[in-house]
Amino acid sequence: MQNGWMMNGWGMGPVMGILMLLFWGLVIFGMILAVRWLLSRGTSGEKALPETPLEILKKRYARGEISKEELDRMSKDLE
Repeated sequence: MQNGWMMNGWGMGPVMGILMLLFWGLVIFGMILAVRWLLSRGTSGEKALPETPLEILKKRYARGEISKEELDRMSKDLE
């Protein structure tokens, strides 16, 4: 008789309902996270701060475009 009682939905019904709600909640939460991640990928470059003139000078010196004397002179002009 106990098996018949379990099959009628009185035994596992509430547990299965809670598990179903938990499952769909996790699915929806995962979808929200995926959409937010996809949207943030496109705007990550816009959040970067622009380079300062001194940083640009240092990069030009590192690439060999300007000499040490030019770097020093231009850095003093910026200060």
